[in-house]
Amino acid sequence: MALMAGVPTPSKPGQVPPAHLRVTDQDREHVVEHVQAAYAEGRFDKLEFDERLERAMTARTHGDLMPIMSELYGTRSVPRLAPPAPLAGKETPPESNERLGASAAHLLALLGFPIIGPLIMLLTGGKTSPYIRRHAMEALNFHLTVTGATFLLPFTVIGIVLLPVIWVAAIVLSIVGGVAALSETAFRYPLTVRLIK
Repeated sequence: MALMAGVPTPSKPGQVPPAHLRVTDQDREHVVEHVQAAYAEGRFDKLEFDERLERAMTARTHGDLMPIMSELYGTRSVPRLAPPAPLAGKETPPESNERLGASAAHLLALLGFPIIGPLIMLLTGGKTSPYIRRHAMEALNFHLTVTGATFLLPFTVIGIVLLPVIWVAAIVLSIVGGVAALSETAFRYPLTVRLIK
């Protein structure tokens, strides 16, 4: 801010505010972010970091903050921090190739690859797409559960009767999962032991 005829006027971009002006919480937080970044880069040790952090948090005027920033950047204008990265919880809508990859993770089981299909999609597309990863893990866990049931259920009389029902249900649910992946709908297989997370 600069004073003109007794009225505060905004300072020009890149211009350092007068040292006597009071700082806002946002000003303090801005300097704290720079101090944290410098500490992460190894420019401060723990003791120096704690001391500068306390000075920044208790600063009352720009004159209190300027020495910290000057120490980091000299007397040149201080760069603004990059905008924060999007929150991890917020995911961009999947593109068409992601929807196809996620659908393939479910539908490859119908071609005789109940475990290998989702695993391939998880190891390829799942590395770059959270959407493909989520659907591939769900399909993989379901088909691992079905495979385990296929080996264990024949040891019981009721298991022999249930086995064909489980296989038909696996086919139907794989189709439903594939369609859900194409239409960007959340899908979870029922009665699934989720070993892979």
